[in-house]
Amino acid sequence: MQLLQVTTLLLMLLLLILLCPEHSASEIECERWADLDSGVFQKEGQIILAGYFPIHSQDVPQELSFESAPGKTRCKGFNLRSFRWSQAMIYFIEEINRNPNLLPNITLGYRLYDHCWMVAQSVRSSLSVVSQSLKRNSTGACSSPPIPLIIGDPSSSLSMGISRLLNLFKVPLVSYFASCACLSDKKKFPYFFRTIPSDAYQASALARLVKHLGWTWIGAMGGDDAYGRTALEIFLAEVTRLGLCTSFQAIIPKVPTQQQLEKLVKIIKDSTARVLVAFSLEEDIQPVIEEMIRQNVTDRQWVASEAWVTSTLISSGYPNLSGTIGFAIRRADIPGLKKFLQNLQPLAEPYNPSAREFWEIQFQCSFNKDLPLGMGDLEHYNRTCTGQERIEDTDTIYNDVSQLRVTYNLHKAVYAVAHALHNLLMCQKEGGSSDKQQQCPDIYNLQPWQVIPYLKKVNFTNEFGDSVYFDEFGNAAGSYDIVNWHKGAEGRPLEIVKIGRFDSYLPTEQQLVLYEENIVWHDGSKTVPVSVCSASCLPGYRKATRKGQPLCCYDCVPCAEGSISNSIDQSECTSCPEDLWSNPQRNSCVEKQIEFLSYTEGFGMALAATAIVGVVATSSVAVIFLRHRDTPLVRANNSELSFLLLLSLTFCFLCALTFLGQPSRWACPLRRTAFGLTFALCLSCLLSKTLVVLMAFRATLPGDNTARWFRPPQQRMGVFLCWALQCAICVAWLTTAPPYPVKNNWLYRDRIILECHLGSVALFCCVLGYIGCLAVFCFILAFLARKLPGNFNEAKFITFSMLIFCAVWIAYIPAYVSSPGKFTVAVEIFAILASSFGVLLCIFAPKCYIIIFMPEKNTKKYLMSQKVR
Repeated sequence: MQLLQVTTLLLMLLLLILLCPEHSASEIECERWADLDSGVFQKEGQIILAGYFPIHSQDVPQELSFESAPGKTRCKGFNLRSFRWSQAMIYFIEEINRNPNLLPNITLGYRLYDHCWMVAQSVRSSLSVVSQSLKRNSTGACSSPPIPLIIGDPSSSLSMGISRLLNLFKVPLVSYFASCACLSDKKKFPYFFRTIPSDAYQASALARLVKHLGWTWIGAMGGDDAYGRTALEIFLAEVTRLGLCTSFQAIIPKVPTQQQLEKLVKIIKDSTARVLVAFSLEEDIQPVIEEMIRQNVTDRQWVASEAWVTSTLISSGYPNLSGTIGFAIRRADIPGLKKFLQNLQPLAEPYNPSAREFWEIQFQCSFNKDLPLGMGDLEHYNRTCTGQERIEDTDTIYNDVSQLRVTYNLHKAVYAVAHALHNLLMCQKEGGSSDKQQQCPDIYNLQPWQVIPYLKKVNFTNEFGDSVYFDEFGNAAGSYDIVNWHKGAEGRPLEIVKIGRFDSYLPTEQQLVLYEENIVWHDGSKTVPVSVCSASCLPGYRKATRKGQPLCCYDCVPCAEGSISNSIDQSECTSCPEDLWSNPQRNSCVEKQIEFLSYTEGFGMALAATAIVGVVATSSVAVIFLRHRDTPLVRANNSELSFLLLLSLTFCFLCALTFLGQPSRWACPLRRTAFGLTFALCLSCLLSKTLVVLMAFRATLPGDNTARWFRPPQQRMGVFLCWALQCAICVAWLTTAPPYPVKNNWLYRDRIILECHLGSVALFCCVLGYIGCLAVFCFILAFLARKLPGNFNEAKFITFSMLIFCAVWIAYIPAYVSSPGKFTVAVEIFAILASSFGVLLCIFAPKCYIIIFMPEKNTKKYLMSQKVR
């Protein structure tokens, strides 16, 4: 139906262009064209401003037969809010006319159109603007009063249709309520301006608000028009960018059936999202709200767009919507407007049909006068209107000036146009030369396209302290109030309370300001409602996305050992630094446990006690030998070497203690060199004793003088040389690459092993190899002398001691390699103690037994009585 109406109007425009007679100054009378629009209220002026307002909300369908002219367009559903906007525009224009500093000596007029939210009627109104009724001007020529631009339309969809038509005539359109981001496309809408922020600001800011409040699982809806679809598309893109998810996305039909409403409400009921975001006009969202209330779905938190968040129709009729929040256009208290609205005269000149209709509806009475009708059909009331009824005694949307938001945008639009015209006027007055004046448009014969450059350059601060300007896309700055619906007093409608603001021109971190302590949510509490698909993962856990579900639906998985998460909802756990490890809760990194073989732990204490026992035992043997140093047994076994051997064994036991405790710069070199030197001294003494035994028996042979080379001085020299060679190796080791402490982080992940690095592995092998050579050489010599006479012969005891020594250290190698951490040190201490006790017991235990328990055998006669076997 509307497509047919638009087609008809375009054909009418073509006929007007083709059939329009040319008028000249010689004509006696100007031929007047019939006005294409009957819903117009006008007042003449030197410059006419057109204004579009949806004073009625619905059209009355009519049949188009194309056999006769279409009948007069009729509408229904008188809109008090839009009627207030139209009256506010009149007030602003009259205020400008009274201002001597703005457009001096220029009187603005107006033509106000009611398009009933209809595309066809909007196009008809636009055709009426570009084809004005003719009148004779001051020079006697026929002309139209200039209408350089149109203030409107409040609808984004209608603005798109109107702009496409007006583009043909280069007529600028300054909207006060059309916020669709699509209208920023300057290729499609080059002459479109607006004083309301683009929905691109609102949609992205609403997404940021949702994220700020911790809502990651939401339902999103949009009206079935350019405003709703475009805003919803931008919002969903921003939500995705911020890592949020939508449970559902729905389009609200313009004229929904009951089945469509029930289907939509079922989607809302079945969703687990507790927050609903709606980009819709008030008349589109109202049926959805009513159906939700009918089905008792009242536990949802609404987030409203600016198109309905300040709607008195919604806020006053549905108290269940308490707690709703949203972005609202900035408001202002406009002085004098309330009084102007209350002083409305329904039959005053110029006659306004809409004012008469408002009066009759407001006071439920009728004027018994035959006056032209507007767009609406008048109803007949039994009571007669006197015209003296008082608007101030009523309480309606019309005279409610507490939330002047769209009206304030209209104020900006009218004054932006006035400043553009003022700058154009100043161009003429300031032009010093005739060339300059020729470049300035004639304000009394103004063409629409001549205003456009001045509109683009408009930039002023209004009386309320706000800057008014248009950016390169014709948009105003993205500034909003964040409002919250609070329950009013008993019997009063919901109150709209400001709880924050958003300003796109500020730095990102300062754009969104929210006073959360002032918010009252849908359940009446001060606690922010929760709307998530999955509960937040606590510190110590990470999010694991569920297969086939949105990112916001996940499971919480504990962090692995060595990694942590110290905030909620971390996607990945963070690995701890090398020297730190995760605590049992996996929410912080703590210092790794330092591990080394300590004196204070049980195992270390046992090894230390064993070493001390060895020292005591060795000292006891030395005491016994010292007390019986003059006995044949002690003297026969080379008492000097025996005491030196006991001293070296004491150092061997003490050497084991250096391996206990925390490795340090001095402890590591000490333990390695002490081990090498003490065992080298011990084995040197054993080797010397073995050689002495061999040489003692060779000396009994006739003519053999070998024994003179193994007297005590030579024995001492031999021991010293063997030991000095080991000392040389150790000195080279300590001066080139000494052992040093290191932190072993690679053996265990959860703790650090403090150990001594060898420094030079080659020199360490030299130390061990030299000890091994001494032990093997000593073992071979002792083995060869094992069958010499027993009471004189220590060789068999040395053989056993070296057998034990070699067995211990051969077994030590695989045990050392396979023992982890501090047990490596324990194995080394055990080998030192075992080999030391083996030497001590094998060599000295039999002698001490004879000295203490069998003194009768400790005689020279007994020792000399033995024969070689």
